[in-house]
Amino acid sequence: MNEIKCPKCNEVFKVDESGFADIVKQVRDKEFEKALQEREVLSVTEKKLAVAEALATVEKECDSLKAELGRKADEIKLIEANIKGSMRENLAEKDTQIAKLQAQMQTHDAELKAKLQVQEAEKRLAVSEAVNKVEKEREALVNELKSKDAEKKLLEVSLKDKYAAELKTKDEMIAYYRDMKAKLSTKMVGETLEQHCETEFNQLRAAAFPTAYFEKDNDAKTGSKGDYIYRESDESGNEIISIMFEMKNEGDETATKKRNEDFLKELDKDRNEKGCEYAVLVSLLEADSELYNSGIIDMSHRYPKMYVIRPQFFIPMITVLRNAAMNSLKYKSELALVKSQNVDITNFEENLEAFKSGFARNYDLASRKFKKAIEEIDKAISSLQKTKEELMSSDNNLRLANNKAEELTIKRLTRGNPTMSTKFAELNEPAE
Repeated sequence: MNEIKCPKCNEVFKVDESGFADIVKQVRDKEFEKALQEREVLSVTEKKLAVAEALATVEKECDSLKAELGRKADEIKLIEANIKGSMRENLAEKDTQIAKLQAQMQTHDAELKAKLQVQEAEKRLAVSEAVNKVEKEREALVNELKSKDAEKKLLEVSLKDKYAAELKTKDEMIAYYRDMKAKLSTKMVGETLEQHCETEFNQLRAAAFPTAYFEKDNDAKTGSKGDYIYRESDESGNEIISIMFEMKNEGDETATKKRNEDFLKELDKDRNEKGCEYAVLVSLLEADSELYNSGIIDMSHRYPKMYVIRPQFFIPMITVLRNAAMNSLKYKSELALVKSQNVDITNFEENLEAFKSGFARNYDLASRKFKKAIEEIDKAISSLQKTKEELMSSDNNLRLANNKAEELTIKRLTRGNPTMSTKFAELNEPAE
């Protein structure tokens, strides 16, 4: 860029090289035409002055010659008058001198004309040289402009090639990631989104959420579970805020496209079962939806305290809900204190009535159990008496059995059994 200062208003303005070349060309053409006109006027003026000077010189010489001729004529007349006869011989010589003078005048006029012609030729040569110089400068500027245009075209081609290569590289990267995303299973894509959100939170946990709990929901006792639970409490243990998070993503090549609304009912159920105040769906579903791409979407008209967001609003969503909860924490604490005072009085009366009813119930139970225990003791005594009688009868039977065992002999056992009698007889025989 070149700066040009206006000679009239002194304002400085910038022009590019092509505009500057046009201005230079216009200025040079105008200056050249102006100089040419001035040179022509000057040449004509000089020519007129030269002619006038030559004519003046000629006139002076003519006047001098005329004066000299007059003097000569006077002398001739005087000579003719005095010595008319003797001068006749000199008349031819005088005529010759006059002829010579006339020839000199003609030669002088010729030399003057030749000189004027030479000056005119020199002026024309100077003008021609000036024109040639301007034309050369003009051609140099044109060649320079063409060179600049060529450089500009080469630069444009180079930049186009460069950006085309970069665009091709980016298209290849996009195609690569799309292919990779298409190859990922729905579970893997969802886990990738979960890892992204967990990483985003952990980067700010120590500075912004030092006392917060943010972990995966692994409790599936009720049959279902969310992805993450966020809880935060104050120093007294009062809960400030709790949020149930669900992360949903879907590959571009997935045959069945899911909608965000398909997951709201289950998320509300998980929120209620886990006792969370808010429910947030972090979703990449319906990527072309202007509604979900516009920011944080409040779904409270469908389910209370529920929102749908894109991943970039994950941390801002926690911050907004947390700040709102912090603002209401003071009122919650005061309300909890009033409730605890009322509950203390109510609990005292309830505890007194509960003690009365419990004491009466326990006395009644103890009385009935005491009676039942006495009855059981009586039954036990009766049972022990029966057991004693049975043991006494068993002792008599054992005595009779012992008597029978003492009366048992081998002879009695082998009576009526010749085989056993023979065997025992063989055993009793002495060995040879």
